Amino acid sequence: MWRDLAPIGRHPETHGYRRHAWTAADTDCREWFKAQAESRGLTYELDRNGNQWAWLGDPEAGNAVVTGSHLDSVPDGGAFDGPLGVVSSFAALDELRNRGAEFTKPLAITNFGDEEGARFGLACVGSRLTGGHLTREQAYALTDADGITLPHAMERAGYDPESIGPDPERLSRIGAFIELHVEQGRALDLSGDAVGIASAIWPHGRWRFDFRGEANHAGTTRLADRRDPMLPYAETVLAAREEARLAGAVATFGKIAVEPNGVNAIPSLVRGWLDSRAADQDALDRTVTAIEKAAREYADAHGIDVELTRESFTPVVDFDHALRDELARILGTKAASADLTVPVLGTGAGHDAGILASSVPTAMLFVRNPTGVSHSPAESAAEDDCLAGVHALADVLEGLACK
Repeated sequence: MWRDLAPIGRHPETHGYRRHAWTAADTDCREWFKAQAESRGLTYELDRNGNQWAWLGDPEAGNAVVTGSHLDSVPDGGAFDGPLGVVSSFAALDELRNRGAEFTKPLAITNFGDEEGARFGLACVGSRLTGGHLTREQAYALTDADGITLPHAMERAGYDPESIGPDPERLSRIGAFIELHVEQGRALDLSGDAVGIASAIWPHGRWRFDFRGEANHAGTTRLADRRDPMLPYAETVLAAREEARLAGAVATFGKIAVEPNGVNAIPSLVRGWLDSRAADQDALDRTVTAIEKAAREYADAHGIDVELTRESFTPVVDFDHALRDELARILGTKAASADLTVPVLGTGAGHDAGILASSVPTAMLFVRNPTGVSHSPAESAAEDDCLAGVHALADVLEGLACK
């Protein structure tokens, strides 16, 4: 499975992945998922929001155990973020069949669409729509860098966007959702464990800073006469790093748009997007408030106007305690017999599991990332650790869905 999926959307020069929502690469990933489902005799479904489902047992029976992740990527992303969870889900089902497991509940494997938000700027679109966290009207307003709207992109890819929106009936079928994911950090590498259980997802959000100045000639305008928005933007980037350090948070300006974007022109507008996350709400609030204060002070000093817009926000997500404890019990029993441990750890990365947590009992498994690098072609995981993840997921699914 890994070899078949690996070439899809891989850029020949960067070796990173460009599997953006509703593009040709995304379509190829979806075809791969459908083929995997059908080759195993599973019932394939495409829901109203473009999420894919592969069912073992009656989809209408209720109390289903669901696993999976996503197949799309950030620009030049790594091979493991998302796909490891989907591949491992199919592999775990194969393992359970080899064990002769008898299922007492329906099992489903899913691929949620547009998890990364690389094209339309909002993460977890598929799961947000399904859970009612994103309205149809809000989804229709999403556009990519070329001005193409989300519904138009769906239509181009052969999907009907008319029915997108909350899907409570589908969520009511789910008794538990388990997402396996490569760890996006080094906690497991530092602890020496191959697999861990997630405790919570840090609160996180995205804010857009618009610095508006005055376009002018780069060669003839005196420095003293300039209203250059790039200067307060640059100072704000540095301030974000310092304020995050002081609060024990993280803050990143990773995307920028400049107008008129000419080498010999002073910009009229610099638009930067801030991503900030912290272990608790108070630390996040202090970080973003301090960054905004710095931005306004720097803008005033240069005669620049600045506007701040919060584009998305997700509060802290505590995964279902009873389900998390059950995973710990299942895996702890197996680990104890092998003299291993299964640590419980938090994460600063958002996931579909975090979106669904308000609607269904949800838990996550992490697989060790030896460098902690993610959202990069350098993202990696050892084959032995990936196999340990498959076995752990199979153990969990067996404990939840089988006799």
